[in-house]
Amino acid sequence: MNLNDTLGYWKMELKLESLNLETGNIYPAFIFGTLAYLITIFSNMLVLTTIVLTKSLHKPMFLLLLNLPIMDMIGATAFLPQLVTSIVSNNRAISYPGCFLQALSIHIYGTGNLMFLSAMAYDRYIAICMPLRYNAIMTSNILIRIITIIWLVTISLMGILLALFARFKICRNRVVDVFCNNPSLVKLVCEDSSVNNYYGLFTIILIQGGSLLIVIYTYIQILLTCAITKQSDARGKALQTCGTHLIVFIFLEVNTAISLISHRFESVSPYLRRALGVSVVVFPPVLNPLVYGFKTQELRRNIIRLFRRSCFSQ
Repeated sequence: MNLNDTLGYWKMELKLESLNLETGNIYPAFIFGTLAYLITIFSNMLVLTTIVLTKSLHKPMFLLLLNLPIMDMIGATAFLPQLVTSIVSNNRAISYPGCFLQALSIHIYGTGNLMFLSAMAYDRYIAICMPLRYNAIMTSNILIRIITIIWLVTISLMGILLALFARFKICRNRVVDVFCNNPSLVKLVCEDSSVNNYYGLFTIILIQGGSLLIVIYTYIQILLTCAITKQSDARGKALQTCGTHLIVFIFLEVNTAISLISHRFESVSPYLRRALGVSVVVFPPVLNPLVYGFKTQELRRNIIRLFRRSCFSQ
């Protein structure tokens, strides 16, 4: 691809799939999308601020959890503002650079969430199955390395994924999804995209499969440890903490896997594929802080304390 082609593509406008909203549903959809975004930013910032400002929460589990609100806000910001703008303007056009950036951000959000949830499963495994060695294993240096490696691997894998697409000449301008992602972008090209498909499968197996194996192994070990633990209150507390994590992980893992794989089969209903894709980007960022905020007692207590402190200080 020469320089003129590259400059031409960066000025190109693409068309996202129509939302097919009736006139009477435009403003309710706009209000719903705006509220969803505001709730997402507020609730995730609340969790983020609480963990940062509360010294008692500066533990490995919460410092790993700290990265989920960041990922959730990246995903929500990549999708919802563009969506509500296009609803009001009734214009589904998006610039090529905007589409590329949206796809990159959404893939970073999904990949990063799965990897941090896997790291949190490992942290719970060490805490419950090896409590006496926990502080020796999950040191500050190890924690910083885990967080840094996850961010670097996430950005590198997804950067390569989208860079492989950028080398193609585009012969179509209609994105077959309601937001930009790698599978829908690859469908814009008319050249041989087998390398992209193989790399896409590699990332799905590595991220989805790797995360699933880590979580299955850690939870089997946790359940075995809880089965032989005589202290029922300790067992109940451990299972409650892990249950919160498992709910978030299963929802994201299943929806993401089905959404990505469905692009590879033409027989799958496009409406089902779009619905699953939107649910991956919308529901976890909204629900994650609510699930962790209400189900994690220590975090909930400090959120309430921070809220009261801010109210009394005004």
